[in-house]
Amino acid sequence: MMRLLILVLMTLPFTKMTAAVDPNFYIFLCFGQSNMEGAARPEAEDVKSPGPRFLLMPAVDDPQRGRKKGEWCEASAPLCRPNTGLTPADWFGRTMIETLPENIRVGVIHVAIGGIRIEGFMPDEISEYAKNAPGWMTGMLAAYDNNPYQRLVDLARKAQKDGVIKGVLMHQGESNTGDPEWANKVQIVYDRLLGDLQLKPEEVPLLAGEVVQANGEGQCIAMNRQIDELPKTLHTAHVVSSTGCTNGPDKLHFDAAGYRELGRRYGELMLHLLGYQVRSPFNVPDDAFIAPTTIPGQDFPKIDGERRAYFRVNAPEAHRVQVDICGKKYDMRRDEKGIWCAVTDPLVVGFHYYFINIGGVNVIDPATDTFFGCNRQAGGIEIPEGPEGNYYRPQQGIAHGQVRSVHYFAQSTNEWRHAMVYTPASYEKGKKRYPVLYLQHGMGEDETGWSRQGHMQHIMDNLIASGEAVPMIVVMESGDIKAPFRGGDNRQGFSEYGASFYKVMMQDLIPYIDSNFRTLKDRDHRAMAGLSWGGHQTFDLVLNNIDTFSWMGAFSGAIFGINVKTAYNGIFSRPDEFNKKIHTLFLSCGSEENFGTEALAKSLQDAGIKADFYESPGTHHEWLTWRRGFRQFVPKLFK
Repeated sequence: MMRLLILVLMTLPFTKMTAAVDPNFYIFLCFGQSNMEGAARPEAEDVKSPGPRFLLMPAVDDPQRGRKKGEWCEASAPLCRPNTGLTPADWFGRTMIETLPENIRVGVIHVAIGGIRIEGFMPDEISEYAKNAPGWMTGMLAAYDNNPYQRLVDLARKAQKDGVIKGVLMHQGESNTGDPEWANKVQIVYDRLLGDLQLKPEEVPLLAGEVVQANGEGQCIAMNRQIDELPKTLHTAHVVSSTGCTNGPDKLHFDAAGYRELGRRYGELMLHLLGYQVRSPFNVPDDAFIAPTTIPGQDFPKIDGERRAYFRVNAPEAHRVQVDICGKKYDMRRDEKGIWCAVTDPLVVGFHYYFINIGGVNVIDPATDTFFGCNRQAGGIEIPEGPEGNYYRPQQGIAHGQVRSVHYFAQSTNEWRHAMVYTPASYEKGKKRYPVLYLQHGMGEDETGWSRQGHMQHIMDNLIASGEAVPMIVVMESGDIKAPFRGGDNRQGFSEYGASFYKVMMQDLIPYIDSNFRTLKDRDHRAMAGLSWGGHQTFDLVLNNIDTFSWMGAFSGAIFGINVKTAYNGIFSRPDEFNKKIHTLFLSCGSEENFGTEALAKSLQDAGIKADFYESPGTHHEWLTWRRGFRQFVPKLFK
């Protein structure tokens, strides 16, 4: 019986189990000569794999990188052969996966030989061509068994078992400059390729890149006229412009930045042909508007309806330019006039510092207002809120106060110092005296931060006009925290960073303000608050001088590891005394910043301290968090 079963099984047709072709695996065939092969040294960003969505089927073995011919691997430079460089196919693939849906993968098969004529890919010509090839090319031809076309086809057939061939990328022509039959020869290669792979031309376009232009001095620039006319011969061909793509000193090959830009253009064109909407820094949507922080007369930066920011910088001699904003660096792209362009991901509403990085050096965008932050003058951009942000915007029909710039001499440090002082609109009328709020910024910023980035004066004007806040004077000083933090003891009450300001505050600034402005000079009419390290300074100054202040606040205060039983001479362990002397202790933070503020507030509340807490929804350690906190704090003062 067993023998009969075996005999029956042996007579059944044998079916090999294979994985189904993935229609969401898009495969592209790449061929050409040295600029497709890659003549620029890959840089750090080029050799790091963008992940498993961009794959390479190597055309040759690469033991050093663990790559085997014909086996898919993650794609990163070099794509062609082990000792080649950066190629347009690198950033073609990266551009594709940035736009395509997450479920779509991209694979490339890459066969290219420096200096090869188009005849080297023509099946009927390659044998004779290989026999007469120059000596320096023989090793490269041998890597493909002297038939680069057949290597491309063999791998493509294997790849068709995994995915769908969606296009052909070519960069070739330098060696055929002036050849009147070049376009016809390209068509022969393309037609034969589609025939051997049983592909339909309307489903597999050919993308052909222009050669180096070098501002009109490219070694083979005359070839671009023939490349531009290729679609007249091959109707499914599309030309990728090289205008503005930077080049190496030989004016024949692109440099790394040029390959990246050319590759992005290949990718954007292919995405367009596949029916995907391409977001390009060169194409600004109609709904984009000039950012409110842009210098009048400038057209950029702009912001679109999805809160993406668009930047333009004129740097024709630069080789690499980036925008550094919100913790991410965006490569800018150069147009034919030397204008570098970039578009960001959607940005959160509020104010953001940013820099333009040219050749590794951070500089300020000349088209934007400047703000002191990050320990230096910096560029900044405001991503506007909707009507909910009107509380920090100037409003018509109400009285507006002033922000004054004052210089005073500090005897305690024997130096001239600078402060900003807000006076309410009513200060200019009569002889009324006012309570004072001393308001500090954060680490790396200065005394202009609250009025420039924080719009403190507009918040005050609006709150006073609505009757939510009493009129008051607000004083802002540098606090000696403009310079970077360089270590030292910074426990609460024992600070070194910014501690030089403490004696200035008590011995010089408060006496100066009381002598030069109409103030109410008792502790019940004096408050202090600050953001981040300014909150740290507030705790140190107020709680070590509790007979001078009655109100205190910290917005995202840098107040860590505080022991509520022992800190500041144990004042928190005496809640009745504290609550009698401090009329309001206000703490706030953004919901996304994980600064421990809520835990601090709860520990104080559990100790019997009356501590108010506010959390700004959806914001991080940023000016929108602090504007919101300030708006909640001020109505509590001097009532």
